[in-house]
Amino acid sequence: MASIPLLSPPTTATNAAASHQASSASLSPTAKFLPHRRLTRLHVSSPTNNNPRTTAATLASPTEKIFFDGGAHYGDLVANLLLGFTLLWLPLTLAAVSRAMYLRYRFTNLRVTVISGLTGQDRSDFAYSVIKDVQVVPRLIGEWGDVIITLKDGTKVDLRSVPKFREIAKYCLAMAQKPLVLKETGPKGF
Repeated sequence: MASIPLLSPPTTATNAAASHQASSASLSPTAKFLPHRRLTRLHVSSPTNNNPRTTAATLASPTEKIFFDGGAHYGDLVANLLLGFTLLWLPLTLAAVSRAMYLRYRFTNLRVTVISGLTGQDRSDFAYSVIKDVQVVPRLIGEWGDVIITLKDGTKVDLRSVPKFREIAKYCLAMAQKPLVLKETGPKGF
């Protein structure tokens, strides 16, 4: 007794061969197109010098230039990993590892952005116009440090283990149009 496939329609050898020839003919580059089919070409990109859709809003918006974009300083992670062999320092080591993996700072000419979280969706932005004060706290021998930004509403934003922290703090003060006098305390811990 011959088996009959239950889920697929019955095909004959001639139907299968004809459908195979039709599909291979449509895939070949030398295949003839049917006369009732129109040929269209897709233009993926347009020339950059000819943009008729520029509006006043796009012309007035300033371009954002990045001054610094990065995470916590690698020295913070290394120092905490070395001290993490002691059981007492282990929580601080885990905090340094999470800072190294899930925290990014971005300083542009328009705003300060802190991106954190497992997926990077926790984001805090603030403009330089809301900055009231900037303080720095060097760590270890001054290779990296913390930048504490006080906003006009009294909120303190603590940016931990920032590389080039003195340059970044001066940049924040300059962009906020404040005097370039940093309030710096002596080196503290890791």
